[in-house]
Amino acid sequence: MPPRTRNKTTAPGAAESANGTGSAAQRERRKRILDATLALAAKGGFEAVQMRAVAENAGVALGTLYRYFPSKIHLLVAALAQEFQLAGEKLDRSKIPGETAADRLLYVFERNTTAMQRNPNLTEAMVRAFMFADTTVALEVEQVGQLMEDMFARAAGIDNPTEHDRAIFHLIADTWMANLIAWVTHRVSSADVHHRIELAVRLLLDKE
Repeated sequence: MPPRTRNKTTAPGAAESANGTGSAAQRERRKRILDATLALAAKGGFEAVQMRAVAENAGVALGTLYRYFPSKIHLLVAALAQEFQLAGEKLDRSKIPGETAADRLLYVFERNTTAMQRNPNLTEAMVRAFMFADTTVALEVEQVGQLMEDMFARAAGIDNPTEHDRAIFHLIADTWMANLIAWVTHRVSSADVHHRIELAVRLLLDKE
């Protein structure tokens, strides 16, 4: 996972609409942009997400799009954050099965990994962008990392994660993202991804 840093650079107005403090019109426009991004990525993967096509599909001017998202990397990492936010909200509405923290965390990984593998084009686009992200995309990367850590903490039954807890979640997230990249580039099988994630979770959590 790209290093998370506080040196954030983002477009004017993008931060406000991303964290829900912008106007209703800004939030609605941002959602249309991300929905258009997801639709293009689902059809053709990373290369299909072009800024002009996103603007046209979202019904916004190209200049407006650039004010919200300076590049396709910003777009796709923000889209990944939106997907994780929705996944976390779904988890909040149900009881996570499992006797141990590792069992519950593996359930969350199984559910999310299976969902992502159902749409390889979309997964390839979002995960590739996340791995390409540099410090100019720090705001979006930070948001993705926070959403993942929060989701993992809920699964593990930890209300107030320590720095040690978050370091473990970060390592597991690194393993997950690396294996998803390996899967979308046809270097490992779907079963390999699930096995490697289970191995990482068991090694890191069963000894806790």
